[in-house]
Amino acid sequence: MQVANLSPSSSAAPWYRHAWPWLLMLGPFLVILAGGYTSWLAFSRQDALVVGDYYLKGKAINQDLRRERTAATLGLSLALSYDAASGRLSGRVAGSTPVRGAMTLRLIHPTRPDRDLTLPVQPDANGAFALTLPMLDMARWQVLLEDGALAWRLEGDWSWPQQRDVRIAAQH
Repeated sequence: MQVANLSPSSSAAPWYRHAWPWLLMLGPFLVILAGGYTSWLAFSRQDALVVGDYYLKGKAINQDLRRERTAATLGLSLALSYDAASGRLSGRVAGSTPVRGAMTLRLIHPTRPDRDLTLPVQPDANGAFALTLPMLDMARWQVLLEDGALAWRLEGDWSWPQQRDVRIAAQH
């Protein structure tokens, strides 16, 4: 019968001299590094898509619905056309009664609040207006048109540049 020689003076190398323990430890080590990097990304940058006062925003929905119903009662509609070469946004506001006074046109980027545009609009007697804009990003923009007194609003989506022109009408 043979007995294995397990004395420290044997010629076998210690465990840390073999490649396989290090290879097995590499996976968990990489997971720890990736978790640290992900945590750093999550905590070092502000999430622009989360609104801090979401409760107040939710309560304001009922007021917005009232304003949209008012726009539908007035029969309001908005037609927009953007010429990228000249940077000119042309529009026309129409309704069952003539629309007068200053308005605010907001073009809201779907993911980047720093790209949102708030534009003062003063339509002429026919409801037409024109503005000069910087080049718009290719995105699905949310379009909001409100009167100066915030009595009504029109809201719709505009997929630019797939849609060169867009028409938004108030619906009951």
